[in-house]
Amino acid sequence: MEIDPYLTFEGNCEAAFKFYERCLGGEIIMMMTHAGSPMAARTPHDWLDKVMHARLKVGDKLLMGSDSPPGQYTPPSGFNIIITLNNIAEAERIFAALAEGGGIRMPLQQTFWAARFGMLTDRFGIPWMINGGDGT
Repeated sequence: MEIDPYLTFEGNCEAAFKFYERCLGGEIIMMMTHAGSPMAARTPHDWLDKVMHARLKVGDKLLMGSDSPPGQYTPPSGFNIIITLNNIAEAERIFAALAEGGGIRMPLQQTFWAARFGMLTDRFGIPWMINGGDGT
């Protein structure tokens, strides 16, 4: 069994996944728009370029997402995407990159469980937690 996060966006999934590809050092391995799908004929014309399904591979993990259908988007709440790294410098880099244009909810700092831990909401409204090092 695998459990992978699936994020939904309000029409800006493509921009979000290109941002995550850059920030996380991953690779977009799939990005299908409605225009490229069997649903194209039933999709409103102004929604054809929106993402029906995207997959970003980071190491051996997947982040998936799409644009919500028109009028069905709800902002994310009640969860965080957590990234855990042993490398403190890489944790600091990723935190700073994801925070670009977003909002920091807890600055990256030493805690009793990690050498670095911080929380942010990125420019696309997605909440993240970054864990770096083991706190010793």
